[in-house]
Amino acid sequence: MIVAIVEGFSEVESVPVLLRRYQEETGAYGIDVARPIRIKRNLVVKEGELEKAIELARRLYPEITAALVILDADADCPAALGPELLRRAQTAAGGQFDCAVVLPKTEFESWFIGAVASLRGVRGISGDAEPPANPEVIGDAKGWLTRQMTRKTYVEVDDQPAFAEEFDLSLALSTCRSFRKFDKVVRAALS
Repeated sequence: MIVAIVEGFSEVESVPVLLRRYQEETGAYGIDVARPIRIKRNLVVKEGELEKAIELARRLYPEITAALVILDADADCPAALGPELLRRAQTAAGGQFDCAVVLPKTEFESWFIGAVASLRGVRGISGDAEPPANPEVIGDAKGWLTRQMTRKTYVEVDDQPAFAEEFDLSLALSTCRSFRKFDKVVRAALS
């Protein structure tokens, strides 16, 4: 069983959608996807809080085989914060299950921006939306998505799960380094 630890309500809904897409693609139906554990980002980076989330995952899901921590990098450097969070998660897991950390730079939505051409017409995305040269440097990914929408503003809890269901994974792989890491760790967890 894969258990994701995420920061927002929208990720609680969208990360399982994305993991199930990988299940379907890889045929790894024998590995269950648990409902994610949500912990606010400002807490999870504090010593002891990620460890509590890992312990909660262990208690809620005794059959856990992998914990996947997914947090927006925001202004932090993923190359600095990621290894520290991974070390803490692995220590808390005590070797009982695998752990991985993926920090979308700067926001989870940057993956959608990288694949926005595949989202044209989905939930109001303009038919001529084009990704910027480097989608992961956009500091306000939610605002960028709103500017690409013809009929409304981006509403994270509604639009993020819908986009997770529809965006072209190969486009995101080609444009977003952090999504390549996500792809790698998810495929490893499902193998």
